[in-house]
Amino acid sequence: MKRLFHLPHAVVLGLALCTAAPRDGHAQTADKKTGINIYGSTLQYKGNLGSQYWKAGDNFEFGAGVSVYRYITKGLDLGVDLNYGDMQFDAAAGAPYFGSNFSANVATANLGIKLKLPIKETFFVQPYLLIAPGLAVVSTDGTVNQNANSQAFDRSTSYFDLHGAAGLKFRLSDGVGLFVQTGQHWPIGANFDNITTRDDNSWDDRFLQHSAGLTFALGQTKDEDKDGVSDRKDKCPGTPAGVAVDANGCPLDGDGDGVPDYQDKCPTEKGLAALEGCPDRDGDGVRDSEDACPDTPGKVELRGCPDADNDGVIDSADKCPNTPAGVKVDASGCPLDTDGDGVPDYQDRCPNRPGPASNRGCPEIKAEAKKRLQEATKYINFEFNKAVLLPSSYPTLDAIVQILNEYPDYTLSIAGHTDSKGSDPYNLRLSHDRAASARTYMLSKGIPDARIESRGYGEQKPIADNATDAGRALNRRVDFDLFLTGDPNSAEVKYGPEPAMPDIVIPSTPSKATPAKKTTTTKKAPAKKPAPRKK
Repeated sequence: MKRLFHLPHAVVLGLALCTAAPRDGHAQTADKKTGINIYGSTLQYKGNLGSQYWKAGDNFEFGAGVSVYRYITKGLDLGVDLNYGDMQFDAAAGAPYFGSNFSANVATANLGIKLKLPIKETFFVQPYLLIAPGLAVVSTDGTVNQNANSQAFDRSTSYFDLHGAAGLKFRLSDGVGLFVQTGQHWPIGANFDNITTRDDNSWDDRFLQHSAGLTFALGQTKDEDKDGVSDRKDKCPGTPAGVAVDANGCPLDGDGDGVPDYQDKCPTEKGLAALEGCPDRDGDGVRDSEDACPDTPGKVELRGCPDADNDGVIDSADKCPNTPAGVKVDASGCPLDTDGDGVPDYQDRCPNRPGPASNRGCPEIKAEAKKRLQEATKYINFEFNKAVLLPSSYPTLDAIVQILNEYPDYTLSIAGHTDSKGSDPYNLRLSHDRAASARTYMLSKGIPDARIESRGYGEQKPIADNATDAGRALNRRVDFDLFLTGDPNSAEVKYGPEPAMPDIVIPSTPSKATPAKKTTTTKKAPAKKPAPRKK
């Protein structure tokens, strides 16, 4: 048989390809997408005569190959694989075809689909799988000893070839990779040993291909930012045009502060990136050249000077250094005192009207006004058994309205009371409605609704003995008290919360004709009525 290709030729081809391969290239990557593999291989037969699979022996022969692959994605390469190898086999004694033998030259050309694990290209070990359909051209000669008949043969045939393999690629350096690969070829209908008795599937003869070699990359190195350093080596991609860079492609940084010179406002002094490369020795975020207090940490808005109480006035100018948080201050850092009464606004219940600190900065109620309020209860009268004010009460209520206008920071508390005559629920409702009637009158004079609160306590809070007429007269009363708006209601402080009101209707419409009688007419109320009435 005349061989297609001899091993010395393969060695020469391999050396030539290695010499021509780029020495500064990388293993095939997204940068250099075309890769060339140069390798040696050995083929192991399996068929009707027996099997060489995974055995090393006298029939072990070498071949060579070259493949070219193109990077498609991180997990996929496509390419072409060309391989040549010798393969021979002698049937062993006792085998069915003892005395048979063959020697073959095998050339394969396959289209490869390489499936890679999607790992970093810088990893030392990179596994992959290969699926490669193609063509196998086999030239074989030998002797067939079959049916007691020995016959020589010599023939060349081509077959459709299915090739599957697994391999590992090792990154030896930035420029060179090494790979090892093992896979099986299934030439459809192959008959290397020329045995005429075939299997039904016609896949009698096949072979393993074990390969090892070097891999290189071809292609133009990318340099997107045009700084003279390839993108693969460039640790600072995207450097602006015209900026000087070092061997890693990063802009020069003369003072070594991490801020490149072209962005550094202080290129001869080590500084901070947040301050465009300028120093900040007190660490307050204000560059030293702009810091009014460069050795004391401070606030940016105060040019780097401290403000311990956070009132907006630097400590060196603050005459009130411990102002509570959130309090408005003047230029000297002291709390505002709008009305000038010595009580700062944040503590002043009446910041626009002067008053003593003892009254929380509010004007004190004059003694005359207090006396009017205390005596007002004597002059508030109602129609008999109703919550209807008598006109004689109006001057007193008007005077209280005037007091409210004089003291806008106060709220008026009205508390209604009765004597003990009559049922408790009726008295409680009557006291409540009478206090509410007084409130309604004053609201009609323009006092805001929120500044008057009324309550009723019925007969529960007497101030005199209900066993006498005089005591009962004192107990039938309406109290008026002023308290600072926002403080607890004066009536609740003295008498407690208002009791729950019963569902009783008290007349609140004036009578068509009011008989003239003294304010103590309740003493003459007929005893025969089922529920005694009070004024």
